[in-house]
Amino acid sequence: MGMEQGKDIIYLVQRVNVPLGSPPLAVGHQTEGSHSREQDMIDEQTKFGRVVGYGPKSENFEITFYSEIGDSGQSALEDAYDNEEQLKVWRVNTKLNATNKHDARFAYTIIENIETSEPTDGFVEVSTSLPIYLKSQKGELPALSADLIEFAQYGFEAPGETTGSFPNQETAPAPAG
Repeated sequence: MGMEQGKDIIYLVQRVNVPLGSPPLAVGHQTEGSHSREQDMIDEQTKFGRVVGYGPKSENFEITFYSEIGDSGQSALEDAYDNEEQLKVWRVNTKLNATNKHDARFAYTIIENIETSEPTDGFVEVSTSLPIYLKSQKGELPALSADLIEFAQYGFEAPGETTGSFPNQETAPAPAG
């Protein structure tokens, strides 16, 4: 058992109105992510002293990424915000666990905000906050496809296996012409 590393965590999203069996979408160019859980407390004074107890809980996911026009995961975030829809989110460890599955946390969310930062000397960076309905659920996902994981990080290639720059490599020869 090793320590969990931030570079191994990706966020997958899915709009709630997609057909059954649709795959999740990776949010491209993720730079940061966070999952916060807070516990409010009930605190009352009695004649015999202080009484404390658990109150309501709240959770949020936050995702930061570099903007890319046409990225389907990023578009799903924008669309959910624009249409005031719920969005399914999975926080996934891309390293397989002892059962050859991915440890994950799943939640229904809404988009609280989307903030865009446009520095003159860098890429456009977007951050979004996603409050979680009720509470997130722990679970495991079957091994994700190499394509989905390699979207966030590329895998080993043999010489001559692909042509073109990541992430748009081609494996088939270009048509003659």
